[in-house]
Amino acid sequence: MSEEKPVKKIEKSKPKNLAIIRIRGITGIKKGIKDTLNMLCLYHNNYCVVVNNNLLGMIKKVKDYVTWGEIEDETYKLLVEKRGEEYKGRLTDTKKKISYKKFIIVNNKKYKKYFRLNPPRGGFERKGIKVPFTKSGALGYRKEKINDLIKKMV
Repeated sequence: MSEEKPVKKIEKSKPKNLAIIRIRGITGIKKGIKDTLNMLCLYHNNYCVVVNNNLLGMIKKVKDYVTWGEIEDETYKLLVEKRGEEYKGRLTDTKKKISYKKFIIVNNKKYKKYFRLNPPRGGFERKGIKVPFTKSGALGYRKEKINDLIKKMV
């Protein structure tokens, strides 16, 4: 006689969106890291991008230049409302063979993938932009506290 074990139901939670903000500049940066920042559309300081949770490898590669965390829906709406730039470029090339996807669609409007933010009101954390967030700096993973930083920068 074999006893049947109860089957655990695995609930798939909604994949969380990550907000990534570039903190440091380009001086003395390696080519691989610079390319990764460009792939993430983080072209300049204080640029923000909201991505899915599946780009953690790229984020960990540039961890010494960016800060990231889980963004709430309310903060994301504020970001799109205040800092979203409408995309006015073309959707395909002249021969209609390549379609461009350099935008996100919110409320039937096309916005650029990145948001240009101001420097944070009150500055970054106490130890500056070269120290990880776990040691009271500005870089690295900051969980839900990214929402506070974004609200300071909008």
